[in-house]
Parts: sequence; C-alpha cells; structure tokens
Amino acid sequence: MAKLYFYYSSMNAGKSTSLLQSSYNYQERGMNTLVMAPKLDDRFGAGKVTSRIGIESKATPFLSDTNLFDVIAARNAEEALHCVLIDEAQFLTRDQVFQLTDVTDRLQIPVLAYGLRTDFQGEPFEGSKYLLAWADTLKELKAICHCGTKATMVVRLDAEGNAVTEGSQVEIGGNDRYISMCRKHFKEAFFG
Repeated sequence: MAKLYFYYSSMNAGKSTSLLQSSYNYQERGMNTLVMAPKLDDRFGAGKVTSRIGIESKATPFLSDTNLFDVIAARNAEEALHCVLIDEAQFLTRDQVFQLTDVTDRLQIPVLAYGLRTDFQGEPFEGSKYLLAWADTLKELKAICHCGTKATMVVRLDAEGNAVTEGSQVEIGGNDRYISMCRKHFKEAFFG
C-alpha cells in the first residue's frame, strides 16, 4: 500500500538534500520518480530543486491552482512512476494535499513531501497543516539552534539581522533572510 509521507523541520535541516537522495535511490534501482516544486520558490530558478550542499535536480513546477493528481496521473500514464517527491510542501494548498492523498490511494504511488512546519511567526503553513493532519507517516528532520539544541522554529531577519515580527507569511529567501532556532531563542528574538 502506497503512503503519503511528510518530512518536516525548520530551515537548514537537509530537507531538499534528503529529497534528492531519495529520488536518486529510486532511480539507481531503475525506478521512475517525479520531483515537483512550487513555481513560487524561484531562488535557484523555477523547475529546480537545489540543496545547500550543492546538489540539484530538475523539477516539475506547479502553481497553487495546479491539480497535482491530474499532473501525476498524466505522467504516470506516459511511464510508470514509482515515487513522487514534493519540495517546499508548506506551499501546497488544502486541495493539493487532498490530491496527493488520491495519488497514494487511487494510483498507489508513494508521495514524499518535504517542507517547513511553521512560518516566521510560529504559525502553520496551509500545506503543512493538512500534511500533518492527513499524511500516513510523519518524520521530523532535525536542525540545530545556535545554542546546540534542536531548532524547531524559523526567524525572519531584516537587512540589519533583527527579527521581523510582521509581514506576509510567504517571502522567499534562504540563509540571508531566515535562521532556525529552538523555541526558547525564537521567543527571545520574536517577543524580545
């Protein structure tokens, strides 16, 4: 039976690296994978998953109104898919998470989704909220705070390196804009 997996963490825990390694493992055994990423995340160019350690792969980009079930079913009709991997899964909509459950339930294709659990204000992303609720298997990937404990939160930084406490939930950026922290240091940075 195929399952929907959600691998979640704060930033810099190796989500994209893990996704790329999983895809490689399938391909190394002669199996077909479909790597997908939101078009919104264009830090390294749309249609690409890139890890901080320098490995990358082409990806099928999608928008918030893309029907993922239809895209995956069409690709599966062309060549049998053995696994679908979703990068930046926090940007999925509720409908898209539901569509991924259909991929596992109806098409019997495992789906591995990787994403952030919460935003810079400690609030859940829509995609993450529904993946946490509906995924068959939840796996936390660990990041480390500057104090050495597990980082579970993400802080957005301004140009001077101060914590940002207001703004749009989605603002694409990397290490230049975000830092992972434990809850204690998140509260100190966010609430003062």
